[in-house]
Amino acid sequence: MKAILFANTDWYLYNFRRTLALSLRRAGYDVLLISPAGPYGAKLRALGLRWEPLPMQRRSLNVVRESAFLLYLVRLLRREQPTVVHGFTIKCAVYGSLAAKMAGVAARINAVAGMGYVFTSDQLKARLLRPVVRGLLRLALGGEQARLILQNSDDVKLFRKADLIDTAHIRLIRGSGVDCAKYAAASPRKLRDGSTHVLLASRMLWDKGIGEYIAALRQLRAQGYAVHAILAGTPDPGNPATIPEETILGWVEEGLVTWLGHVDDMVALFSAVDIVVLPSYREGLPRSLVEAAACGLPLITTDVPGCREVVADGVDGLLVPVRDSDAIAEAIRTLVDNPALARRLGEAARAKARTYFDERIVIERTLAVYTELCGHGETERVRRYG
Repeated sequence: MKAILFANTDWYLYNFRRTLALSLRRAGYDVLLISPAGPYGAKLRALGLRWEPLPMQRRSLNVVRESAFLLYLVRLLRREQPTVVHGFTIKCAVYGSLAAKMAGVAARINAVAGMGYVFTSDQLKARLLRPVVRGLLRLALGGEQARLILQNSDDVKLFRKADLIDTAHIRLIRGSGVDCAKYAAASPRKLRDGSTHVLLASRMLWDKGIGEYIAALRQLRAQGYAVHAILAGTPDPGNPATIPEETILGWVEEGLVTWLGHVDDMVALFSAVDIVVLPSYREGLPRSLVEAAACGLPLITTDVPGCREVVADGVDGLLVPVRDSDAIAEAIRTLVDNPALARRLGEAARAKARTYFDERIVIERTLAVYTELCGHGETERVRRYG
């Protein structure tokens, strides 16, 4: 049996799906990973995985170019003859499923982590694209041998209401999984410098709420709070919501934040902070919050789909309204002024991460979807995962 995993960046495959790819290989699958070219392809190959670059442009709306790319995918699938095609993100779900249908590949799995730029942005282009994307999703996702994996309950309700797919074919699997034991090794910050270290770790996109985070930091500074604010992550030129690097450097010059760019060792980074903030406009299920939770850190995030799957307000973190910098500032003040509350929320977050978001749980449930579609006696191998 052969599985093809299709994503819009090699970074995504390496950071979020390499454990799935390795688990599929252990379960007896021949695995091919495909994405646009990038530096993480070599890292995937170094793990012994097969990876192939694609001539895909994420932001392209050129009909001729996109039609040519779809035909490229069809030829690739006919050459590889996979048992199942597994697409991640909306564009890959649509293109992968349409190409699979055209190539005669029956089994299709699509994992949509959030609704993406088209559904989260208020820009005119995004609003104009929504009905087109809805129509393509309805065409691509249907069929008895198709399954749609969603990461949060809100998206399940949305897809059911939109009638894009037979609801019997939707599977709820929360996130891509985090090695909670690895992140539990994070030690509490020991070097006290009189300030509270607050981290926002994500791609540098406006719809991650970074603008509101910056506004909250200005407010806290004006009120005399000693907060050392950190940004970790890089701009994403393939996303229309990307924040220009010069804008981020302006915040650094202003003295509001320390910008680390890409960070490989997140365990070490989490060990150096006190609070983690993600004021996103919408998520599938935010991995950075789960990683921080596994470290026992208190979380501040927005009351939106995906984020509220990780945090219950006042139980294992604090929820704030979306696009509300005042509320973000107030939540940070609350945790700075009440260390006992911060510790309690962090411990509750750690327990929740272990119970619901550990990668062993996520991988087992994902492999069960493969078993459901591909069969061939895989159930015992799934039970022996790990």
